[in-house]
Amino acid sequence: MSQKCQSIIFNRKGKALAQIASVSHDFDNAHVIPQHFHPEDQLIFASKGVMTIHTKEGIWVVPPLRAVWIPAGTPHWVAMSGPVSMRTLYFLPGLVRALPGKCFVMNVSSLLTELILHACKSPRLNKRVPVQRRIIEIVVDQLEAARSIPLQLPHPSDSRAVRIVQALRVDPGEQRTLQRLCKDCGASKRTIQRLFIAETKMTFGKWRQQLRLLHAMQLVASGEKVTGAALAAGYRSPSAFISMFRKQLGTTPTRYFGRERDRSLIT
Repeated sequence: MSQKCQSIIFNRKGKALAQIASVSHDFDNAHVIPQHFHPEDQLIFASKGVMTIHTKEGIWVVPPLRAVWIPAGTPHWVAMSGPVSMRTLYFLPGLVRALPGKCFVMNVSSLLTELILHACKSPRLNKRVPVQRRIIEIVVDQLEAARSIPLQLPHPSDSRAVRIVQALRVDPGEQRTLQRLCKDCGASKRTIQRLFIAETKMTFGKWRQQLRLLHAMQLVASGEKVTGAALAAGYRSPSAFISMFRKQLGTTPTRYFGRERDRSLIT
């Protein structure tokens, strides 16, 4: 059961004390924040490390210097891969109107990065204070202009497809063919293919490819070498993982996580 967190924007009488509030915390590798939900919209930013956000709809992997938007009232739990520096902004519901009413991972511009880090120096930001009002307005403008990146893995809801998902989530490097997975889970190949397209908007092959990419990213963030992470996630070679990583994030894993380490030294 999800636990509702106490609001840090509204007081006990339901009056808004601010438009934005912040929380900063550092976590060790493999730390898990149990399932909960907030009465505010939430932006979770990874200034260091990789976080995985789990909801009943799927998972969202948040690499360094990216963020995930979580609408108010969304039950979720968070797992850390590697040491994580989490910076979280909470928003008065309705303040950021242009973003979708569901979770998504976004690119964070250099300006928005600095704004998030600056905002996290204050427990709350209130538009009645002129300096804070200007920060709030720029943060909202930057969020509404942010672009999403495809680092999510939607979950099907049909029990037959769920059995396939559960089998692969236990071992993303599993090499059984879809035909064999269907036989072991008691469903036809055609049925599973149809269910994945209907419920995740992805073919089964694309879904499995995404699972492997996200799992390999988590392993690298936890300290695994690129070669070991690639093979453990089911890639036939490290170059196949590097190619997919470059396609999604625009650079190689080594360069990407190297930049993250360099950045962490100054934040």
